Amino acid sequence: MSAQAAFDSLSASANLGLEQARSQRPAVNQGKVSPEQIKKTALEFETHFMAEMYKHMFEGVGTDEVFGGGAGEETFRSFMVDEYAKLTAKTGRIGLARQIEEHMLKMQEVRS
Repeated sequence: MSAQAAFDSLSASANLGLEQARSQRPAVNQGKVSPEQIKKTALEFETHFMAEMYKHMFEGVGTDEVFGGGAGEETFRSFMVDEYAKLTAKTGRIGLARQIEEHMLKMQEVRS
């Protein structure tokens, strides 16, 4: 897969994750969302983003037929990737959720 195709795929996945987050946002009074909900949404977005990054990272990793491989490994690899993404987002070391949270809070202030 070329770098441009990987970037396009990642962008499309990020847009899908953003649209899903928008469709799941709660109905609230006066258009304000609680800071806790904003933090949760930002963390979920970073988790989805990191999962897509890890999926592309693991595409080129082969399996050792002696100690693993097969349909079972293919099935559970997606679960492993999702858990890696959750753990990475929870640590806050990437910082994407924090930046998104700050931006969402600023957007909410402007719209008020």
